[in-house]
Amino acid sequence: MKLTGIELRRIRMPLVAPFRTSFGTATERDVLLLRAVTDEAEGWGECVAMTDPLYSSEYVEGAADVLRRYLVPALAAQPLNSALGVAPALHRFKGHRMAKAALETAVLDAELRGAGRSFARELGATQERVPCGVSVGIMDSIPELLDAVDGYLAQGYVRIKLKIEPGWDVEPVRAVRERFGDEVLLQVDANTAYTVGQAPLLAALDPFGLLLIEQPLDEEDVLGHVELSQRVKTPICLDESIVSARSAADAIRLGACSIINVKPGRVGGYLEARRIHDVCVANGIPVWCGGMLETGLGRAANVALAALPGFTLPGDTSASDRYFRTDVTPPFVLEDGHLPVPTGPGLGVEPVPSILAEMTTSLEWLPL
Repeated sequence: MKLTGIELRRIRMPLVAPFRTSFGTATERDVLLLRAVTDEAEGWGECVAMTDPLYSSEYVEGAADVLRRYLVPALAAQPLNSALGVAPALHRFKGHRMAKAALETAVLDAELRGAGRSFARELGATQERVPCGVSVGIMDSIPELLDAVDGYLAQGYVRIKLKIEPGWDVEPVRAVRERFGDEVLLQVDANTAYTVGQAPLLAALDPFGLLLIEQPLDEEDVLGHVELSQRVKTPICLDESIVSARSAADAIRLGACSIINVKPGRVGGYLEARRIHDVCVANGIPVWCGGMLETGLGRAANVALAALPGFTLPGDTSASDRYFRTDVTPPFVLEDGHLPVPTGPGLGVEPVPSILAEMTTSLEWLPL
C-alpha cells in the first residue's frame, strides 16, 4: 500500500437541538474529516476533537495544525505497509490522540477498502447489530427532561444516559425513575464535574438502581475514583481517565472502576480501542462504546467496534437524527432499538458528495 496524500476537510453540521453538558453547550459540530488516498483506494477518518479544549486538551484547529506540521509528514518519512504502522510512526509525538486516531482510521479504511474487507471483520466483531442508548443533555427544567426521555423511549432506545452536574443530579434521576419506572436502563454521566468530597451527593443516587456513574471526578484523579468506588454502591465507569490500554489496566488493578467507556478518538484509534477491549475482557470488566456526536463516518466505525463480544452494555451509538437533520453519509436509522453493523468494504459507508460539498468550510491537500 502506497499512501499518496491526505486531505484535511472542515465541515460544519448544525445540531437538531443544543446539547448541554457540565463543560458547555454545543449548537453545531465543527468537524475535521481526513481522506487518505493510496494507490489502491481511499479512506475516511473523523477527528472527534471539539472546537474548544473543553472535553479534553485537544481542539479542532490544534488537531489540523499538528496533522499538517508533524503527523502527516511523519508518515511521509518512512514506508507504510499497513495501518498497523501508523501508531509506531507517530509515537514520538506526545498526546494528540484524537488527531492520531483520525489519521490511523483514514489509512485503515483505505487499506480495508482496497482489500475488500470490512471494518467490523477486521476488529473482530461478532454481532450483526448493536443495541443503542441515547445521551440526554442537561435541560432547563424537569418537565423538559421528561418530555425528551419520553420521546427517546418512544423511538426505541434501549438505554437512557442523563448528563449531570452539581445541582442537576438527584432530582432529575428521581423524576425519570418515578415517571418511567425501574425497568428503564438508566445511567448518568458527570464529565468530571464532582470532587471526592461530594461522595455523599453521588451516593444519594444509589437507591435509583443506575447502571453506572460515568467519570464523576477529574480525569487525573484515579485514586479519588478508587475512594469513591468504596463509598458509592453504584458502579463507577471511567471515560476521560482512560487514554490507553495501559491506563485501563492500571485503573482496573487499582479498583478505580468496574466498567469502562471506550471512545476510540480519546485513546488514539480503533486499534488501541480493541486492545482496551481485550484487557477488559481478560479482567471481567464490561465495556461500552461512547460517542462524540460523530457524523455517519465515525458512527459506522463505532458501531463496528460496539459489535465486539466484550461490549455488553448499550453504547452511545445513536441514530443520525439524534443529532443531525442531515448526516454527511446516508443516515443510520434505529431499528427496534438497534443499529445494523455495516458490512461493506472498510467503514461500509461514504459521504454523499453533494452534502459533503455543501457542508465544507475549508479544504487542504497534503501530498506525500
